[in-house]
Amino acid sequence: MKRRDMMNKGTVIRTVMLILALANQTLVLFGKSPLPFSEELIEQTVSTIFTVVSSIYAWYGNNYVSKKGKKQLEVLRKNGLTK
Repeated sequence: MKRRDMMNKGTVIRTVMLILALANQTLVLFGKSPLPFSEELIEQTVSTIFTVVSSIYAWYGNNYVSKKGKKQLEVLRKNGLTK
């Protein structure tokens, strides 16, 4: 299998964003300053927004919640490609 068949551009972007968000949130948890903001409230707000947005994007992109996704799932089931 070629590399491009395993992961498309969207999957790579979602994965990288999720990893960055989780790493950033972990650093904030341990009191580190991963973002260049001096005020703690701003840092935590930006970090939380970043984590929430990237998590929702990753969840939405990897699940069959859209109209197109539901059609894809239907095709997968029809062809016996799901569990």
